[in-house]
Amino acid sequence: HLFGACGRWARVAPGLVSDLTKNFDMFTGYNCQRPAHASYPTHLWKNKERIELNKEVYTHDLIMDEAFSFVRENKEDPFFIYLAVAIPHAAMQVPEPYAKPWREKFPQFEEKIGRYAGTEVNNPIATFAGMMTLLDDGVGELLALLDELDLDENTIVMLSSDNGPHQEGGHEPDFFDSNGPFRGHKRDLSEGGIRTHMLARWPGKIAPGSVTDHVSAHWDVLPTTMDLAGAGTPADISGISFLPTLLGEGGQKENDYLYWEFYERGGKKAARWGDWKALQLNVNQSLDSPIEIYDLSKDPGEENNLAEVRPDLVTRAKEIFAEAHVPSPDWEFKNPKPKKKQ
Repeated sequence: HLFGACGRWARVAPGLVSDLTKNFDMFTGYNCQRPAHASYPTHLWKNKERIELNKEVYTHDLIMDEAFSFVRENKEDPFFIYLAVAIPHAAMQVPEPYAKPWREKFPQFEEKIGRYAGTEVNNPIATFAGMMTLLDDGVGELLALLDELDLDENTIVMLSSDNGPHQEGGHEPDFFDSNGPFRGHKRDLSEGGIRTHMLARWPGKIAPGSVTDHVSAHWDVLPTTMDLAGAGTPADISGISFLPTLLGEGGQKENDYLYWEFYERGGKKAARWGDWKALQLNVNQSLDSPIEIYDLSKDPGEENNLAEVRPDLVTRAKEIFAEAHVPSPDWEFKNPKPKKKQ
């Protein structure tokens, strides 16, 4: 099982497209990311059936219950679940029993109001901590269910985040030191915005407490799951399998580089190869804006720009940017044409 490689498939998650199932056997969640900004929406979808909630149901609980039911119903067969939980998110909403202990711990924020997507929450610091507690409890409940059904040693569970800590809805990431030694937050291409943990658990296969510094990205997950399923990796995708790293084996391939683009907030590009990191800001203003270079092995906070002393690495960054960028009419940097002189 793959949670965890083939057989029955479920997607229990916020959806991004109108075709809800997308080749999954079962889907429960939102059919658009916009309603997913709030945890008490008017409705969700189960496959093509609309589930009326009338803003009375905390959707994280419903989504987790659907995932647990799917595990129970398919315990005799191989299964895969893509469980993309929507907490913590920018609307700092959580059932009050989970917020109350943290309100007592952080009373200094009781007058602070967090606002996002039409929601208002007092003491968003406490409610954020409550969301994290609820998520932690849900993961624990999932692991307990796998143990109860004797699926523990035949199921791999992987948990990660899609970005670094956000600053919306009244959340204060600096209060929790959410990005640690790294600079930036969600929507930044500095390490604080894109570097996240991945946790993986597979009793009997992944050594408990083991840690790796293998550099990977979310586009490596598909090749890894294909490898787990014995299906082989498609030739026309990016990414490499990190299964050897999970199993503590040798022969782990490394990415030649990792590359990111972000079109908001001035337009940004970034790349990492080995310990080197390149960052280019204000690309919407100029495709030739300065490229910054950092040595992450010595400077994880990206404070010492080495571009002037390592022009060779600036040249390498330009090569990566040119090779990795895929032109698209839907995603273009808004590089303005120079104004004509009067």
